[in-house]
Amino acid sequence: MFETLAETLPQEWQGLYQLLILPVLWIPSVQAHILAASWTGNYSNFIILKRIFILLPALLVIAGIWISMLGIYTVPFRANRIHFIAALALNWWDALKSIWLFVIGIFRFLFLLFGWFWGLLVMSFRLVVQFIRELILFPFKIGSQFSSKYFQPGVPWLAVILTIFWSALEAGIFTYTLMPLLSEVLSDLVGIETHKFLPPILFMFLFLLISGSFACIQVLTEAIERKQFKAVIQMLLVEFFVMFLEVFFLYRELVDAVTPWIAQHTDESFRMGLYSTLLFSTFGWLGIRGMTWFLFGRYGTPSLLAIMSRQKLHGAEVIEERPKEQEMLWIKKIVETFKNDIEWFKQNGQALAELAILPIVQLLAVAINFCIILVAGQAVFQLPFKSMAEVMSTKEILEKLALKKSKYSK
Repeated sequence: MFETLAETLPQEWQGLYQLLILPVLWIPSVQAHILAASWTGNYSNFIILKRIFILLPALLVIAGIWISMLGIYTVPFRANRIHFIAALALNWWDALKSIWLFVIGIFRFLFLLFGWFWGLLVMSFRLVVQFIRELILFPFKIGSQFSSKYFQPGVPWLAVILTIFWSALEAGIFTYTLMPLLSEVLSDLVGIETHKFLPPILFMFLFLLISGSFACIQVLTEAIERKQFKAVIQMLLVEFFVMFLEVFFLYRELVDAVTPWIAQHTDESFRMGLYSTLLFSTFGWLGIRGMTWFLFGRYGTPSLLAIMSRQKLHGAEVIEERPKEQEMLWIKKIVETFKNDIEWFKQNGQALAELAILPIVQLLAVAINFCIILVAGQAVFQLPFKSMAEVMSTKEILEKLALKKSKYSK
């Protein structure tokens, strides 16, 4: 570059030109060696490490060399030459400190980044373990809460559910038993062999019939407890007709279904007639209804009747107010832990960003100091920076330059 420019000058000016460019003549070759040392290499991993740790400091050194050598040309024309040379030397000292802090800052950044990711991994693992633990213990906690609540005096919801379930189950069994007979009867009446809506209609009819049977027993027991003999006689008649209806149309079908089995095991010596069939059906109705009544019907039927009549539920008045337990406490704990960890990551994320940016900004500040020293004769940044707040305070720098300018003008 310098040789090409020298060829364009007259012969008598070339000696003076060689003398003038002597301070900067060596810089291009040194610059080429520095860039080659910081950019190229034999191994790819080694090249990446050199570009991370050496490239930016190398560019700062090159910029400092150029500005320092150019500043030599301005020394004869400066008023405060000693101050300029001292500022330039001190800035080289700041450059060396900044390069050292840049390398140390990268190691600190990598260490904190590893700790940040390790903390994130630990937090995620802790959350997963806590979630799995609480998920495993959740059925036991729910069972404990349910049992502690259920075994307090109050509405017997389990008996209510069992009463409804048994009515539905018995209605489903008898629907299946009566479907062939009713289909045949209905086909003879209307001339249609398939009836889509017959099963659900028959099921609802039988469900209400069986539920009404439980209701009749409940009214009968209440009349007996109150010693209302007239009501007792009336309900006995009603219950007799209810029993007859269920025995004749429902339970008789069950007894007819086991009749071939009885005949087979008695060598056809015992055949049930009308009265024996009805008697066995009556025994079956009494056994099933008595079993279900004493097991859950006598507890669930009053509550069902109270719900249907919109009356106060039986046993609701004995429920005492208890302090509400904190439901799903483990989720709140996980959320609270997550919030604390997020706050920790937020704080460390700011420190991580500062560690990543501050070393680079310090190198840039040294380069800017070189330029300002060349122009104004003094540095503007006080190095090293301790935080990003010092970097952002540019107002004080401008005031400092303005004060220096006014001082020299006087």
